[in-house]
Amino acid sequence: MEKVRLLVVDDDPPIADLVATVARYEGWEAVTANSGEEALRLAAEFHPDIVVLDLMLPDLDGFGVLDRLRRSGAMVPVVFLTARDGVADRVAGLTRGGDDYLVKPFAVEELMARLRTVLRRSAGPGFQRSVLRVGDLTMDEDTREVRRGERLLTLTPTEYEVLRYLMRKSPTVLTKAQILDHVWEYGFGGRSNVVELVVSRLRRKLDESDDAGAPLIHTVRGFGYVIRQAAE
Repeated sequence: MEKVRLLVVDDDPPIADLVATVARYEGWEAVTANSGEEALRLAAEFHPDIVVLDLMLPDLDGFGVLDRLRRSGAMVPVVFLTARDGVADRVAGLTRGGDDYLVKPFAVEELMARLRTVLRRSAGPGFQRSVLRVGDLTMDEDTREVRRGERLLTLTPTEYEVLRYLMRKSPTVLTKAQILDHVWEYGFGGRSNVVELVVSRLRRKLDESDDAGAPLIHTVRGFGYVIRQAAE
């Protein structure tokens, strides 16, 4: 499948880089721009499938960028990401050709979910559902539904993120430190016991049914955890 091409436009480089990094982790191609003129140049060169666009830029504002994109014939979907939360701005963003409007501060997971939804609506290359599979375990990253066979699992947000990381990296063995860094990001240094607790809860939920298959999460002594159909 062709990779989704994302253009992130924000005058705050750390925010633009964060969104681009998460998108690349999702398997997308991503470039960033920190001004309106730079965004228009990259749009012409990169031909993005979708754009994340801030309103407050140092030269041309987001509405101006969108107007010029549309006048050039570019019908690329645009999701506004801005600190301007007034009703008038929201209405203007959507009526002038934007596809969605998200206000800062924001959760990156919500932004990615909105981008996938917009792509599906516009029938871009990223419209296919993103489903992870390991054995009879499936995870729909769009709906966030997790099933073991036909059984729907109820997971906490942290359990979901740990399981998703294990499934994305399967059959790679992940250390507790890697899981901590990826899921909690910071502030939990040395607290590997929290990983053990979450993995223990996940094991119970995955294997609690009488008709559940063989255990999927395995401990590799001295290394960490791996999710796969059977222990080697």
